[in-house]
Amino acid sequence: MSKLVVFNLVRGDLNQGFPVVTVQLWHERKFFKITGSLPAVPELSELYIRWKLLYEAVHQRLNSNQRIRVHSHDITHISVTDFDKVCQQLKTHINAWLKSESFQHIERQLRTLLSRDDEIRVIIETDLALLYRLPWHLWNFFEDYPKAELALSNHEYASPQVVQTSSTVQVNILAIIGDSFGIDVKKDYSLLQGLTDAQTTLLIEPSRKELDEQLWDRDWDILFFAGHSASIADGEIGKICINQNESLTISQLRNALQTAIARGLKLAIFNSCDGIGLAQNLADLNIPRMIVMREGVPNLVAQEFLKNFFVAFTRNKPFYLAVREARERLQGLENDFPCASWLPVIYQNPTFELLSWQEMKNFPNRVPIQRWRLLQTVLLSVLMTTLVIVLQLLVPSRLAYSEKLPFQTGDIISLECRCSTIAINDSRSLRRVLKRAREFFSTGYFQKAERIRLRSPDAFKLHTSATPVLPFAILNSAWAMQHFLNNQSAMAIAFRPIINFFVIVCTS
Repeated sequence: MSKLVVFNLVRGDLNQGFPVVTVQLWHERKFFKITGSLPAVPELSELYIRWKLLYEAVHQRLNSNQRIRVHSHDITHISVTDFDKVCQQLKTHINAWLKSESFQHIERQLRTLLSRDDEIRVIIETDLALLYRLPWHLWNFFEDYPKAELALSNHEYASPQVVQTSSTVQVNILAIIGDSFGIDVKKDYSLLQGLTDAQTTLLIEPSRKELDEQLWDRDWDILFFAGHSASIADGEIGKICINQNESLTISQLRNALQTAIARGLKLAIFNSCDGIGLAQNLADLNIPRMIVMREGVPNLVAQEFLKNFFVAFTRNKPFYLAVREARERLQGLENDFPCASWLPVIYQNPTFELLSWQEMKNFPNRVPIQRWRLLQTVLLSVLMTTLVIVLQLLVPSRLAYSEKLPFQTGDIISLECRCSTIAINDSRSLRRVLKRAREFFSTGYFQKAERIRLRSPDAFKLHTSATPVLPFAILNSAWAMQHFLNNQSAMAIAFRPIINFFVIVCTS
């Protein structure tokens, strides 16, 4: 079961506390609102600043090849052991803060309403740049709920008007490879070009005009960037280096990006350093969701995250769970790249629903494709069922239906389908036929038939003929509709009835 939990941390800051913390929980059509507060914790901001300086210094000392140039001149002597201590202090302070008495009412209510097996999207809404950078995933809550993952959000957002365009049954990816001086981005675009059910358009160090035209002229599902990037103006403005001579802010691409979002852009991935400023600016345009890196990111970490994310996501794992899996797998690199699993984070517009790879392939307009598949399925199913009827009339059956039926041609036979139980009015032979058929049809098909029967009570009142073939044909039709809804191919659906017929005749 998927649930959405949104924390609102707007009125206040770390120095003064948050006198009102609002938490909203959505599940299907149920809604819960919980309120509490959080005390002041000024030492948390100081601890984060120290952690950031040490993080850059450690990676510079370890000579990890990063996608941004580090600036760690403020610290000259640092050991990995010292850095580990600061990491542990940061985790301890975050959990102590969220264990404060004024916040416990919220946590207790959440744990009452949530199950360990729930898929939970946890979104932090705020307008404070520092809160975006805190490693919220260290909260013990996420250890107790293995299918929960964190996302960040601006405190103001809206649902953009999305134009309904035709589907190509492929995920369209615009991959921008910007200034890559000193870093390796070849694996990034090689991975994207190798994705099945996707069409990747590659722009290597494009000019501003080239990038702008691509965003205006085509429909995109995913926007991807790899190269150098940074957050400036105290982390509130993000910029990307699209080539060795040009860097752009989101505001400089505003019109083109708004058009791309209106035409169905669903996800932006910035596999580059310090993407919080980019996320804040792009979220102002109401993009559905993004993945960014909180800090500077080493090459190998960026590449491994991208690979593991798409492996999980293309296997139809929900978006949030795919991100969590890819992020947690980075822990295996932390001997060489400390805090690698702290870096990736989702930025989400809460008005948008869950996302899966399958939905992206068929979004937004599946109607023409579904209509054709339905027509194809119906025609082939009718053809095969007719063949079954002809074969049943021509092939001698060891069951000798017509000799044992207590009915005359034209009488009414009522069939009742309830799950795997079939009751037929005093016809042992017909019971035997349907019992054999039931062995080759799972319970789910009869459940589907039951729903059909409830919508149309007369659907299972049939006139008999010399051989009771119509009940078998109707069961095949119910089976065909069930598998059409399960997205199986029309050919496989259509040929199943004739296969079942031969199996039943041979085993009778």
